Amino acid sequence: MFLMKLGYFLLFFTLLAGAEPAFAYLDPGTGSMLLQVILGGIAAIGVALKLFWHKIRIALGMSRHAASEDETA
Repeated sequence: MFLMKLGYFLLFFTLLAGAEPAFAYLDPGTGSMLLQVILGGIAAIGVALKLFWHKIRIALGMSRHAASEDETA
């Protein structure tokens, strides 16, 4: 186990030593775009949960209809 971790450590530093500068540029709008993507994803998950909430409750066994049917039977 120790030799495997040592191998990963040496591989990481070998690859790091051969890295060259990327000369990449991120303009100020990039952060805003990433924030929009993250917030849009959170909103999409919320809408999906809202649309399928009844099916999720039935799958988890928390449906009110199933409980009331059991009591009347």
